[in-house]
Amino acid sequence: MLDAVLADIRACRACAPYLPHVPRPVVRVEPRTRLLICGQAPGRLVHETGLPFNDPSGERLRAWMGIDRETFYGRAEIGVAAMAFCFPGTNPKGGDYPPPPRCAALWRERLLTALPGVELTLLVGSYAQSWALGQRGKRTMTETVAAWRDYLPDNVLPMPHPSWRNTAWLKRNPWFEDEVAPYLRRRVAGILAS
Repeated sequence: MLDAVLADIRACRACAPYLPHVPRPVVRVEPRTRLLICGQAPGRLVHETGLPFNDPSGERLRAWMGIDRETFYGRAEIGVAAMAFCFPGTNPKGGDYPPPPRCAALWRERLLTALPGVELTLLVGSYAQSWALGQRGKRTMTETVAAWRDYLPDNVLPMPHPSWRNTAWLKRNPWFEDEVAPYLRRRVAGILAS
């Protein structure tokens, strides 16, 4: 079932009329995926290489997880499936456009159904949190991440996006790296050890 879903996702061109480039869906999951990272959408570097979190954001994410690049890409237990699978393009201010909601509407439920072994889902950024948590999310991303313990019974962990653009947020909210990141490292180590 997962192979069919992935083949359909990789062949998807639903956003082609809205993108300034040829769609290149990037998703990296396997039947053994137990830790699912749900980010927002691939950035430009990920679009070019086809490798999720192959950018400075990935370096910070891996540091939070307590793993190296080889482990991140080499272990089948770790999967990456963003809210949108294609790079949405760059806005005039230099940032990426938000993930188009049509991608999650087309693929999210079908993909998650094909991944029954997921034990923990990282909701990276406000778009992933809004989609996955709906009304259970708090008013802001900061409030949602601050309430991270409330979501653990559902095996989800809301997190800020590891982008350099959130460096100021991390400085204002040191509790994330003091409390949430150590918890994440323990969970990742447990998933990879079992």
